[in-house]
Amino acid sequence: MNKELLRRLPKVDELLNQEKIKKYLNITMRNIIVDSIRETICNYRNMIIKGRIDAFTNEDIINSVIMTIEEKDEFRLRKVINATGTVIHTNMGRSLLSKGAVERVIDVVENYNNLEYDINKGKRGLRYSHIEEIITKITGAEAAMVVNNNASAVMLVLSTLCYEKEAIVSRGQLVEIGGSFRVPEVMKLSGAKLVEVGTTNRTHLFDYENNISEDTGVLLKVHTSNYKILGFTEEVPLDELVELGKEHNIPVIEDIGSGVLVDFSKYGFAYEPTVQESIKKGVDVVTFSGDKMLGGPQAGIIVGKKKYIDKMKKNQLTRALRIDKMTLAALEGTLKYYLDEEEAIKNIPTLSMILADKDDIMKKAQKLKEMLEKSLRNYDFNISADFSMVGGGSMPTEKVDTYVIRIKSKKIATEKLEYLLRMNKIPIIVRVCNDEIILDLRTIFEKDFNTILDAFQNAESKL
Repeated sequence: MNKELLRRLPKVDELLNQEKIKKYLNITMRNIIVDSIRETICNYRNMIIKGRIDAFTNEDIINSVIMTIEEKDEFRLRKVINATGTVIHTNMGRSLLSKGAVERVIDVVENYNNLEYDINKGKRGLRYSHIEEIITKITGAEAAMVVNNNASAVMLVLSTLCYEKEAIVSRGQLVEIGGSFRVPEVMKLSGAKLVEVGTTNRTHLFDYENNISEDTGVLLKVHTSNYKILGFTEEVPLDELVELGKEHNIPVIEDIGSGVLVDFSKYGFAYEPTVQESIKKGVDVVTFSGDKMLGGPQAGIIVGKKKYIDKMKKNQLTRALRIDKMTLAALEGTLKYYLDEEEAIKNIPTLSMILADKDDIMKKAQKLKEMLEKSLRNYDFNISADFSMVGGGSMPTEKVDTYVIRIKSKKIATEKLEYLLRMNKIPIIVRVCNDEIILDLRTIFEKDFNTILDAFQNAESKL
């Protein structure tokens, strides 16, 4: 052990008086600075005791303190730049909110609001009343309510309409969603008894009909939005399932998943069922997400017949699954655009990115490439055609034409460069293919070009 080095370690007060550290007192909480100093001194003490260092300067310690202060002062949940081309990226927050939705959130949270106050009647109101009218207008449903996500929506529907009764569902629709959560397990937690019918690839109407009994609570259809079964397949058309439900007086429930409110087939994409179509075909209750194809905040939206929605509003689970004022404000701000499809496509980031014009993406790629080439000499930059993905468990087979910048460093290994970009102050999340860094311009905003340039420059400076 080097006792002389231990004696040279500065005290907390000494470091607090250092000019480089003192300036942080104006921008950072004092306890963060003190904790950072103590942690740094402790780290150096341990390294000296274990013989890992045999020399240091005060400047070394000051720089370590500053680095620790900056790390501690950062928020854990923070902005990243999504350069992967996956529009609804589950690991990066899914859908981005529109400016209109963000403004609605700020207005509501900065002020008192009428969350559960009926201004017209001057007494307590219901939080669902703020959002129900616009949802029913857009979808054509009789009634609507919102909970905190789509798994909650399915659970609430089944708990209300199928508690200790049987829910009949095709084996081919027993999907697993993100984080290893599975529809069958969610159903069981609701108190419903799962009855699987048909096979993985083929289910017929008689499979449902032959399993209907006095214990049947609902006929359930789950849209397999996150995968496709191709080849020798068959599933029961929705209108036939609705007719069967009417014949036996059993409600038909559809978990449509991604919450598509725009017919994407009009824009050259594969057909994806919309909520409006399900309601028109007579489905009694439809559930879907707010933060996937709809392009809003995380929410589970339930629409359908008023008699069923009213029962759900009285279910005790509703209290546990309800959404807060911020989600309500963001959802209302998002849905307002759907009153005019053109406005929705123009203003909701998820829709505008999915439907972005290839020529516009090329222009962005050329602009960013020129910026990077002008300032960086040790890289090769090439623009090429590629494919983006919708993501979020939506349109799994759909490849969307895009343009990317392929980057190869002459000095930094690609794996190392990816790490340095990811560890940037504002992380840049990229794709890596054929030993090249791939930047997909579909999901990159021009406002972030300078940040990307800085990240590459910072990567070089750390060599």
